[in-house]
Amino acid sequence: MAVRFPQALPEALAELPLWQERVRLMVKPRRYEHVLRVADLAQQIAEAARLGADEVARAYAAGILHDLARDLPESELLRLAPPECDIDANHPLALHGRAARTLLEHWGYRDELVLAAVEDHTTGPRGGNRVAACVYIADVSEPGRGVNADIRELALWDLDAALRRSVTSKVTYLQGKGIPVHPRTLAAYHDLQAVPAPAETHVKGSD
Repeated sequence: MAVRFPQALPEALAELPLWQERVRLMVKPRRYEHVLRVADLAQQIAEAARLGADEVARAYAAGILHDLARDLPESELLRLAPPECDIDANHPLALHGRAARTLLEHWGYRDELVLAAVEDHTTGPRGGNRVAACVYIADVSEPGRGVNADIRELALWDLDAALRRSVTSKVTYLQGKGIPVHPRTLAAYHDLQAVPAPAETHVKGSD
């Protein structure tokens, strides 16, 4: 699906093809295919949620940019995004969202909603950022992963419910296995607890 941008865009979105080419050069071919699927799905989710045209465009842009740093060496991830907790230090791959934001800012990217969505796609949206919610859900449920089709389908009907299902099931699964949950993910989880959610299943493929 080709993204449909609004007529007037901030500079960082208008120049998206240049940023997209930079992503293509930095990630493995299969990763780039994933990036394109995430961007397309994030756009579809944003449109289904009736977000504004600017937010739809930003969801697509953040989908394109979200895995910019995913294939960098661990040493580079640690340099770009110093660990905030033991999980970051022991599993540097968890840092690739923050590392991508650092790179984008260093290269002059300034769209805050997109930057926040890129940063938070590994741990969960913060501050009610619906663009970030679209990207987070698209990342864990894009068709190429072969999992979480229920979340993908739900997101096209109810963005908030899909986000609750994604985050709640991830936390429940990790806690059930005795695996530490990232503090940022726990914070996102607690923010969502104001709205009751049904029993969930494990969200796979969220790295």
